[in-house]
Amino acid sequence: MKRYYPWVRLLWVVTAGFVLLAGGWYSLVGWHYRKSIVPLAQAPTERVAIVFGALVYPSGRLSPMLHDRVETAVQLYHAGKVEKLILSGDNRFVDYDEPGAMMAYAQSRGVPLNAMQPDYGGRRTYDTCYRAKAIFGLTSAILVTQDFHLPRALFPCQQLGVRAIGVAADLQPYGQRALAWSTLREAPARLTALLDVIRRQPPPVMGEPIAVFEPPT
Repeated sequence: MKRYYPWVRLLWVVTAGFVLLAGGWYSLVGWHYRKSIVPLAQAPTERVAIVFGALVYPSGRLSPMLHDRVETAVQLYHAGKVEKLILSGDNRFVDYDEPGAMMAYAQSRGVPLNAMQPDYGGRRTYDTCYRAKAIFGLTSAILVTQDFHLPRALFPCQQLGVRAIGVAADLQPYGQRALAWSTLREAPARLTALLDVIRRQPPPVMGEPIAVFEPPT
């Protein structure tokens, strides 16, 4: 057993270092970007709101967190805070389409189709932010997602050249298990976001530029 002890100690040191690094970065990002999160009523007027995707059930029904994200964006639109919604999510599988389900809900709440732009390449938060600038040509936007997720969304968007304000989409309690899991994964996810921003690699899905607004005549 003794000959394995140095490796066990090294493993503990590496694990402890990773935990401290992830925890420290988690706290720093949360503290720094807290000032960029505002209530819906205090949101500035922007042309675009970016809505981050989340789970859609097989029936096509939005999960509670995704429902609240789209509903918050709908309220921003009806309040005259934004002109257009970019609904970003994953549709890499034939029978799974987050942007389509998000658009269907927003349309049922009175948002016209010409006020929505699907983003089918938003598989991850970083992908959505990268494509916001590279594909849609955005330089500013309101980001809509849950409060715990907003710092991780604001960080890459702002670092990639999109001036962003966050509006929290917490319209209901989500249950202790769902919220605990979502919060727990934020620390390593924020660390991954840092690596993403340092590397600045294009996401898997790119394509030709898409004009969100018609050019002036």
